Amino acid sequence: MAISDKSFSMNVIEKVVVHAEEPWVDHWLPFTNLDLLVPPFDVGSFFCYKKPSHGITFPTIVNTLKDSLSRTLSLYYPLAGEILWNTAAGENQIRCNNRGVEFTEAVADVRLKELNFYNPDESIEGKLMPMKPHGLLAVQATELKCGGIVIGCMFDHRAADGYSANMFISSWADITLSKPPSMIPSFQRSILNPRCPTTYSSSIDNVFTLFEPPTKPAHDPNDNNGDHLLINRVYYIEGEQLSRVQVLASENGRKRSKLEAFTSFLWKIVALSMEDSEDYNQMCSVALAVDGRSRLSQGDGDEKEKLLASHFGNVLSIPSGSKRSKILKEMSLSEISTEVHEFLHIATGKDHFLDLIDWVEERRSQPLVAKAFASNEMSVLVSSGARFDTMDKVDFGWGKVAFGSCHVPSCRLDRYVMTLPSPTSNNDWVVYMRLPSKHMKYIETHASRMFKPLNADYLQI
Repeated sequence: MAISDKSFSMNVIEKVVVHAEEPWVDHWLPFTNLDLLVPPFDVGSFFCYKKPSHGITFPTIVNTLKDSLSRTLSLYYPLAGEILWNTAAGENQIRCNNRGVEFTEAVADVRLKELNFYNPDESIEGKLMPMKPHGLLAVQATELKCGGIVIGCMFDHRAADGYSANMFISSWADITLSKPPSMIPSFQRSILNPRCPTTYSSSIDNVFTLFEPPTKPAHDPNDNNGDHLLINRVYYIEGEQLSRVQVLASENGRKRSKLEAFTSFLWKIVALSMEDSEDYNQMCSVALAVDGRSRLSQGDGDEKEKLLASHFGNVLSIPSGSKRSKILKEMSLSEISTEVHEFLHIATGKDHFLDLIDWVEERRSQPLVAKAFASNEMSVLVSSGARFDTMDKVDFGWGKVAFGSCHVPSCRLDRYVMTLPSPTSNNDWVVYMRLPSKHMKYIETHASRMFKPLNADYLQI
């Protein structure tokens, strides 16, 4: 089987199903209340490596990866299961039945330095990233023409957030090297149980809401120019540019973080793009993903802190802000950063996550969604991968990662941005962006000093 386009072809050598080496007893694992806030879509990660220096062959690498994956799945046993309807519980749950993970071995007719890192729609989608036909995880290992290797993983987001996916991949690398995993995952659901009786602040209604199917299509059927088509692009931002934006965002006398400053800049540039098109004076929203693990353990001792740090699943809140694009156009970056800081502050405390768990409990049977994405209005989710130490730890035995990133499948309809640490500079960022084509074009035209297309020269490969 081959997949070809103008850039390169990919050939699948073999597909096998890898099972956990020591399967757990077949059982149901319920979703936590925080898992239920995640829509049923997939999210991917991929890791690029240069040719191994010690002459190990690709077939040997593949056999090693399959063997270590089997052992890793014994720890992360839900990933070898599937999501099914549990009639007794009256809800979808993870069936831990060791159905297994599909592992694809492939070769691609392209060198690592020739990959179009800037345009993952061309180089990664459908080629170096596996399809996930069933289950919670799919894996693909691809040998490149130069001997380099790309490992792609596709997760069901309902079972794992970015923190959890990073935990799994790091553990898989450790086990491949015959090292003890740096963290043993916890699937203890009781740690995220609601309180009795439930209680929560009305502020939760500003963050999440009931999901109602949209009354109009997500994309304009008359979009002949493809302006509304969602595309994926990857950029790097130099540390000097980040610092400059941070200074501008802090002009009100209160220093803002780089993430707050970047989010403010993105919010404004998207609003400017809307004002430059037929979407003028429309609502424009930006949301930030906030990890609640460290927040939920505040003041509860080391044991709970360790349990939450090792919790595998979703522990996220998604606070957001909404304003009309015309208003954002007139606001200074420091004024916008104050808006970002204030809505972000809502989700930075322990009480917020406790309230959120209780809020979901009273609506557990209903579909829920982050408020920013409850309509078809323009909204962008920003997520920070700054503490995902993949560049240093995802070493399977043939060298450090040359480049690693998330990947959003083309079937998803959400607008998403993730900031990642640069593999070549401690001060720079790599930014993965999924936005409508017209906004991406505007950004590249009017903010080219900030967003520079990622390429092999920058990655030094």
